[in-house]
Amino acid sequence: MKRRTTRTAGTARTARTTTALAACTASAALLLAGCGEGAQGSNGSGGKVKVGLITKTDTNPFFVKMKEGAAQAAKAEGAELSTAAGKFDGDNEGQVTAIENMVAAGVKGILITPNDSKAIVPAVEQARKKGVLVIALDSPTDPQDAADALFATDNLKAGELIGAYAKAAMRGKEAKIATLDLAPGVAVGQLRHDGFLKGYGIKKGDPSVVCSQDTGGDQSKGQTAMENCLQKAPGINVVYTINEPAALGAYTALKAKGREKDVLIVSVDGGCTGTEAVKSGRIAATSQQYPLLMASKGVKAVTAYAMDGKKASGYVDTGVQLITDKPAAGVSAKDAAYGLENCWG
Repeated sequence: MKRRTTRTAGTARTARTTTALAACTASAALLLAGCGEGAQGSNGSGGKVKVGLITKTDTNPFFVKMKEGAAQAAKAEGAELSTAAGKFDGDNEGQVTAIENMVAAGVKGILITPNDSKAIVPAVEQARKKGVLVIALDSPTDPQDAADALFATDNLKAGELIGAYAKAAMRGKEAKIATLDLAPGVAVGQLRHDGFLKGYGIKKGDPSVVCSQDTGGDQSKGQTAMENCLQKAPGINVVYTINEPAALGAYTALKAKGREKDVLIVSVDGGCTGTEAVKSGRIAATSQQYPLLMASKGVKAVTAYAMDGKKASGYVDTGVQLITDKPAAGVSAKDAAYGLENCWG
């Protein structure tokens, strides 16, 4: 409540003070709650609109940038941001607890990157039944409409871009492809993998894919996966990776075998470390996505809902751009300089 500059009757001032104190006292009893000026909504106390952000982990640079975007938007919107994360990639139980805590705290909306697209659905549905707007960021729930909306990179398109690039870069050479994937049952990983195949013009089970390994998106696991693939199929000449840490792990394994210059590595994410790897030539190309934009748009959607009651719905594409310093004929791309201006991490 803003202070007035003119004098008012003592009784009116006392009533306002009493009301404000009562609102703050009630809010303080809730986990993650707060009181103060900001965007107004139906939060009971009439204070700041409360927004929750739940990421897969709080250490991955992608989610660090997402949190930064949410914080910037919350400040601009006058909203109160609460954050939580899984203890590890795949920690569904931790995310369920975070949803329950945030609902109890009176958030108007929750932004979440699901660790388990299916297992998180019951908790999401319970939050929605209580009037909380739930927006999935980056990774969809399964089914997608279990959440009110999805703000994300088109991961299928991201895969298609690097698949089409790899096909063009090979210039008709026979491909022996290794796919270093994420993990079973994770939608974002499956979409990128399927997109790569589609962009390359091949289907699941094509004999040109000579090795597939899961990496969890981890650099050391990416290195081990690449080592395993080289033992299985020494002639590999194209490597698709779920993200840039896995790509750098693959590069390390290839370099140890003296193969780093004759194997094409393509990836997805567009983090600063990965984009630097594109600039240095360790990765040929990557599809860059924009986590800050996902989160900032999500916060704005929640504050808009608090103001007018209109819920965001459906899919909102937050963009993806192919980044390479080695352009391939017929494939649109921007260079690493652009990528470094827009990277994260």
